[in-house]
Amino acid sequence: MEVELRHLRSLIGVVEAGTFTDAGIDLGISQTAVSRNIAALESILGVRLLHRTTRSVEPTAAGERVIRHARRVLSTISDLQQEVSAGASTLRIGYAWSALGKHTPELQRRWAAALPHNDLRLIRTNTPTAGLAEGTADFAVLRRVPDATGITLVQIAFEKRYCAMSIDDPLARKSTVTLAHIPTIPVVMDNGTGSTRPDLWPDGQQPEHTISTHDVDDWLTIISSGTARGVTAESTAHQYRREGLTYRRVRDAPPVPIYAAWQTTDPPAALQEILTLLTDLYL
Repeated sequence: MEVELRHLRSLIGVVEAGTFTDAGIDLGISQTAVSRNIAALESILGVRLLHRTTRSVEPTAAGERVIRHARRVLSTISDLQQEVSAGASTLRIGYAWSALGKHTPELQRRWAAALPHNDLRLIRTNTPTAGLAEGTADFAVLRRVPDATGITLVQIAFEKRYCAMSIDDPLARKSTVTLAHIPTIPVVMDNGTGSTRPDLWPDGQQPEHTISTHDVDDWLTIISSGTARGVTAESTAHQYRREGLTYRRVRDAPPVPIYAAWQTTDPPAALQEILTLLTDLYL
């Protein structure tokens, strides 16, 4: 036998209701079924879960531990059911750093007219697939090709590159900068999801000192301190304004490609409409 949801629901039901009879009423099953489910769970786990008397039911020490796990499992199942039931009308677009930058508000405005039967939900997930591989996104906006299988990518646009720096940085006095200007101090990079790698610079000009981060907030914090600079896509400069930090365009850097991505075997039902909407934003 294996642990089943009915076993866990019966255990939680008894603990919350206080008696087997009341638990059966709450669960819509008989008292006998509640007793049978808990006996089966105790047999499977090999421990006594409840102290039973004629007047009360109390969890054992082992029962307390199982109850904590049971609550988490049932909560996860409840979240899954809600997500599936809402999945037909809600489309989750994941992104790792920034969504569409200055185009994000316009995307939200146009969405209702272009896809009236789908609610839009933007989700930041700092993983190489922006939530596709993790199941937290139905569609993703990426600025770096992930090392993952089963994902289809379509390039929809390009963005200019910007250098992020402290407002006290000498480069902040310039209207634009070059790649050669930047690595005179350490350069911060997110090696997992960032759009900048050392090979952005020509051989012999690559940064001698780099700092690794794993999240855009950490990246911004280090740069704001004045101890490092960073290079990023234009969308980051629009989406992340922070006191003590400024951005300057890198005039000789190649642009950042923007990709629309989805699971190859499970594309969104409105895929073509979404691609058209995203592409039109950059025209």
